[in-house]
Order: sequence, then structure tokens, then C-alpha cells
Amino acid sequence: MEFSLFGEKFTREAGILRLMEDLGQALADAESVYMLGGGNPAHIPEVQARFRQAMQRIVERPGEFAHLIGDYSAPQGDVAFIEALADLLRREYGWPIGPENIALTSGSQTAFFFLFNLLAGEFRGGRKRILLPLAPEYIGYADVGLTEDFFVASRPEIEYLGEHLFKYHVDFDALTVTDDIGAICVSRPTNPTGNVLTEEELRTLSELARKHGIPLIVDNAYGLPFPSIIYTDSRPIWEEHIVLCMSLSKLGLPGTRTGIVIANPEIISAITSLNAIVSLAPGSFGALLSLELVRSGEIISLCRDVIRPYYWQKAQQALAWLEEFMGDLAYYVHKPEGAFFCWLWFKDLPITSLELYERLKRRQTLVVPGEYFFPGLREAWPHRHECIRVNYAGDAATVREGLRIIAEEVRRAYAEASPRLFPAPGSG
Repeated sequence: MEFSLFGEKFTREAGILRLMEDLGQALADAESVYMLGGGNPAHIPEVQARFRQAMQRIVERPGEFAHLIGDYSAPQGDVAFIEALADLLRREYGWPIGPENIALTSGSQTAFFFLFNLLAGEFRGGRKRILLPLAPEYIGYADVGLTEDFFVASRPEIEYLGEHLFKYHVDFDALTVTDDIGAICVSRPTNPTGNVLTEEELRTLSELARKHGIPLIVDNAYGLPFPSIIYTDSRPIWEEHIVLCMSLSKLGLPGTRTGIVIANPEIISAITSLNAIVSLAPGSFGALLSLELVRSGEIISLCRDVIRPYYWQKAQQALAWLEEFMGDLAYYVHKPEGAFFCWLWFKDLPITSLELYERLKRRQTLVVPGEYFFPGLREAWPHRHECIRVNYAGDAATVREGLRIIAEEVRRAYAEASPRLFPAPGSG
């Protein structure tokens, strides 16, 4: 069968497709796979209990249950949830936000598909691109553009923080906003690295966007006020030229596919139109399930007192296991400042991270190779082939054994290149 150019583009090999296929296969065969890939949040008992209570309350109230399963939401999203979220953001941060500034989508991936193609691609009189000021960036951005040559990205500065820790920073000296840039986009905390851009970096990017009359898109999927998987002292920012994207996924509701866009009314109107044309309306399941948490403000304490400490402890445990299994290797890990990933850098790795991924897959250990996280970076940079992303949100036994297997395979790769320096596992 012959597909259109659209069909060819969206059915070819893509990093996000491989990631989600691996995730689905791992969940179907959970007992034999060490799942350290994907972005699935942990099943936190206290959080799941809270949503179970909300579900039970809805089921026991015939009117609410009938609304949940029997009514379309508005194309903008569930009205009650949007009003409650606007109230929460005004109370928490003092932002001048109303319902006209918020739209829901069928997951964040849909939101970015809409936003990127609204702000970049083919225009009357030319083309525009999305600027990613710090690569590596989220794997899900790479293939959503309707046209080719959709992104331009900049290499980061690298700050060494200790024997095995480092941190990326935006290299503003190398960052150029040209006339063909339609928007700037960053994730904060960053997926895949767990990096949190400093407030100075974020403010500088905001001013750059304002100066050039373009939006700054901030992917806040792991940030504040929810799910608050952020370990630094920071606050989110929002202004008329900022598009803040949030989600209910990392709160513990990835199956409900609820994305949130906070922006000026013109962009919200465009998102609403796209919702109506593409899917009639976004689903309301996630919005109704979390409505009372948002309306009461309990979502803030749930994230602060349960979700954030849960992942902080897991991050520290992962660092300890990395030191235990890899202490003699030339490895670095990005300082975990948020999200729930370890971004591992194996300096001068003699194989590519894609080959390492395949070796690990043969041992039932799934990670995500670093190559996929550099959309728009055109220069040859060995670093992009020396990194992998590891999800430490899973159960402790799975994460520990997965990290041990990763260490074995990395040590084996070094040993094949330099057997005197790195004896292969089991050789001594």
C-alpha cells in the first residue's frame, strides 16, 4: 500500500515508537523484563488509594458517573476542572489566569503536536523552526513536526560536580535566535536528564523569546505545582508569551491521557479548534478523577508530602547502586534534580549507545539509547552516542538488577576495546 507523505513520515522508524513498543511489551511480560526504559511513573500506594477513593465516589453518584462516561466535554476540556485549575494557579502563584488561559488535550504528546505545528513549519512566505536551546531534550519532540528540518538545537555547557556527577547548562554564547525561529522550547525538569534549568537561565530564555516576539514553551510535565518531582528550590514562571505545558501522567494517571496547556487566549482558542477537528473533545476521565484534589488544593500536599519524597529516595538509592556497580568505570551521571531518570554518560564508550541498547535488550534489560534525545543537533558530537536514559521509578529489585546488568555490559564493551584496562566480567 502506498501512503501519503504524511503517512510515510508518521509510520517510519521513530525513537518514541520504539520506546512505547518496548514499554508495552515489557508490561505484558513484566516478570522476565527489567524495565528501565519508558516514562511510566511508579505505582505509589498512597496516590493510587487517593484516586481509588475518587473513582469510588464518582461511581456511587449516578449523576457524576453518567457525566463521566456519557457526555462529551467541551472542545477546550472539562469546564469544572479548568476553572478549578485556574483558581489553584491564582492562589498558589498569583498568576493573572482564568479559564480562557487553559485548554486540555488528549495527553501532552498531542499538545506538543498541536503547538509545534501551530508555531513552526510552512508559513506564507517561508518556514519556521522550533529552537531547543539545550540538547539533549525529550525524545517525544523529535518526530512530531509535519515538515522536515523542524528543529534546531544547541549543545550545552558541561559542569563537572564531582567524581561521577555533572550538570548541563544553556550555552548562551552559542545560542542564536534567527528570524526563522517560531518558538523556543525547554523541558523543566528536563527529560531525559533530570536537569532543572536555573531561574536565571529560564528568565534569560523568557527575555529572548519576548525580544523576538515568539513564545517560550516550557514542558512542565514533572514540575510544579504537580506532580512536583523536582528536588531544587525553584518556582515555575508564566507570562503572556509563555506556554506552560502540564500533565496528569506523572501524577500517577498516564492511562487517562490528560495534557494541560496554559497560554494566552489566542493559543488556547487554536488548541480548542484543533481538539474539535481532530478528536471532537479531549477525554474527561483524568480531569474528573482529579477534580476535587485540584479544587481543594490537596493536590499540592499530596505531591509535596508523598510523591516528591518517594522519588527523591529512589534517586538517592539509584546513585548508591551506580557507585556500587560502576565505581571503576569512566561513568558520569547527570545530577538528579527532578523527574525520575538517571542520564548516564560513559565517556569514550567504544560502542554506540544504540548498540549498548541492543546488547541490554538481549539480556531482558530495557533502557533508552541517547541518540534519540538530540533532535535538531546537526553537528557530530560523540557525547550523543555515549549516553543512555534509565528510569528508576520501578520496584527496587528490578532497578538494582537492571543497573547491575548495565554495568556488566558497559564493562564488557570497554574490555573488548582495552582488555588490559577492563577485564571482561567473569575473566578474572
